[in-house]
Amino acid sequence: MAKPTSLLKGFEKTVETVRANPAKRQVLFDGSTTGLALIVSPKGKKSFAIVARDPNGKQVWKTIGDPATMTIAKARQEAAEAVARVKAGEAPVLPPEPPQSAPETFKEVAERFVKRWVRQGGKKQDGEALRSAHEIERQFKAYLYPRWGEKPFLSIRRGVVTELVDHLVENNGAVQADRVLATLSKLFNWYRQYDENYVNPIIPEMRRSGSMKDRARARILSDDEIRAVWEACGKIGTFGAFVRVSLLTGQRRAKVATMRWEDISADGVWTIPAEAREKVNAGSLTLPKMARDLIDAQPKVKGNPFVFAGRGKLAFNSFSDGKQTLQETAPIAPWVTHDLRRTAKSLMVRAGVRPDISERTLGHVIAGVEGVYDRHGYANEKSEALAALAALLGRILKGETDNVVPLKAASS
Repeated sequence: MAKPTSLLKGFEKTVETVRANPAKRQVLFDGSTTGLALIVSPKGKKSFAIVARDPNGKQVWKTIGDPATMTIAKARQEAAEAVARVKAGEAPVLPPEPPQSAPETFKEVAERFVKRWVRQGGKKQDGEALRSAHEIERQFKAYLYPRWGEKPFLSIRRGVVTELVDHLVENNGAVQADRVLATLSKLFNWYRQYDENYVNPIIPEMRRSGSMKDRARARILSDDEIRAVWEACGKIGTFGAFVRVSLLTGQRRAKVATMRWEDISADGVWTIPAEAREKVNAGSLTLPKMARDLIDAQPKVKGNPFVFAGRGKLAFNSFSDGKQTLQETAPIAPWVTHDLRRTAKSLMVRAGVRPDISERTLGHVIAGVEGVYDRHGYANEKSEALAALAALLGRILKGETDNVVPLKAASS
């Protein structure tokens, strides 16, 4: 509550009671504060101002406030600071601080990471998107944006990450949790270049699925399981044919799923396109008759280039639904699509295929000096390997698995 005018004294009373002089501007100094003055314009406008001399002796005047909104106590404080700055050769009034922008959200930083790092080639920065770009973006959309999208990025600390990992382990499995953790680690390490004080909150103890060696799968389908799955595949359409061809060729899921009609020649040679950044694949494979018959039986969808056609112009990608249907039709011990590749490798060994030939047939990288210097294409050898695999599968499906036919005999 303001004091009654009768109780005011000194500069306080002057500020409150002074009236305008139409003939001139008035400058009234505060006797208790060096350099503080009240200026009254001829029209009655009042303002607080300071006056002081800079180190060069130049007199500096500066308005610091309006008595209608600034108390005398505040004016005296501001004046003392302003006079000191002028005498030190500085500006009497500091520029206002720019308004603080809202901190970047996790989603804003993640989108920059995808744009500037993932889609530009990661460490290489060659403009070619990483092969894992689609999976990285899927992880952000499926697991991270729903939980952290609007959180300030710098609020994502170790405890927050641990909570996420625990949630993913419970709902999506330890392997998926570790994959998301690896993506986050790349994001956090990338962000360090923008903030020298930033520390990646991820530590090794957050991993949940152990080492690659510890969790390496050993699952292959037994002969009885092969017969059960093969029979069930004949009842579930496109996915069933996809599974059968995967087992007959031993190729990766993505390669079989994106097989195009134009990739298969009239004499049954499947040329597998190489993707950007792909180290190696099986190259050209002469498909065995069992595989060609399955492929030829697939309907050609107008406007869709894929053998295993999905919706519109896309390749088949309903793997989860297809696998669930297949599991219900052939309820064997749990298995995943990649186990077909391991099963194919094991069957080739049973059929007498040399290990180095089966590795090349699967499209694995050949390590060491052999991989560097041996540039032979192995087209005939890979053709014989797939023929031997198909012959053995044929005998398994008929229940005739005791006698293994040598490789050369299988290819004849």
